[in-house]
Amino acid sequence: MKKLIITLLAISSCTLFTFAQNPSTREMDRINWMEFAEFVPEKINTVLLPTGTLEPHGVINNGADNTAPFAMAKDLADKLNALIAPTLNYGITGSMANYPGAFQISEEAYAPFIRDILKGLARNGFKNIIILNGHGGGQTAVLQQVAEKVSNELGVRTLVINWWTYASDVTMEVFKEDGGHAGLNETAYIQAIDPSLVHKERYNPNQATAYPQNKAWSAVPFPSSIGLYQEGQGYPNFDQKQADEYFRKVNDKVLKLIQDTIAKWELAGL
Repeated sequence: MKKLIITLLAISSCTLFTFAQNPSTREMDRINWMEFAEFVPEKINTVLLPTGTLEPHGVINNGADNTAPFAMAKDLADKLNALIAPTLNYGITGSMANYPGAFQISEEAYAPFIRDILKGLARNGFKNIIILNGHGGGQTAVLQQVAEKVSNELGVRTLVINWWTYASDVTMEVFKEDGGHAGLNETAYIQAIDPSLVHKERYNPNQATAYPQNKAWSAVPFPSSIGLYQEGQGYPNFDQKQADEYFRKVNDKVLKLIQDTIAKWELAGL
């Protein structure tokens, strides 16, 4: 009996030790401040910051640019031993700002706001600040510029990823054609996350317009909420199997980029 009690106590101690290796949640807005202090920066020094905006996306949700990077962060956080900062849901929307439900934050307001967020993450002890950006256009340039300045100023390491551009080869691998804004690839990624956000009953291929090549023309608002990267390619197909495959392969590619970048930072002693 005594041996049994000792064994049970040992198992209990091991269990508690195991739980102590990982936080109760990876989401910063759900973790308690005392638990945060137990893990950052001693056990966790990487943070994932999803950024996006609210704008039209064909037959998927207006917040697709937020839904995608947050889902990506949740999928990768354990593998990277990272926490997830709250998603920055408003961004520099650009030529689709006049569509219903869209929001436009000026660069003059966005740049100092994102700068203070990055500084706050650094102040809280994160060494690796990984921005998973869900929205392109002018927002990309601002994120890259601000991240570079904060890195040089505070000695932290920053990485800004536009997932759809970085995974363009995955789009070609899975779909055998190029995608687009709210096109084949982005619609598939959202469909893999939550099919209820995809309203294919509202889909009309005439909603799609190919982006102008070589800046041959411009229109504001952009005439379609689905923007194709190539003429005749990238129309949504709503194939769930392909959507799930695409989600997995995109995340795997982004994961490897982050892991390789951190490993090289460490190797260089930065």
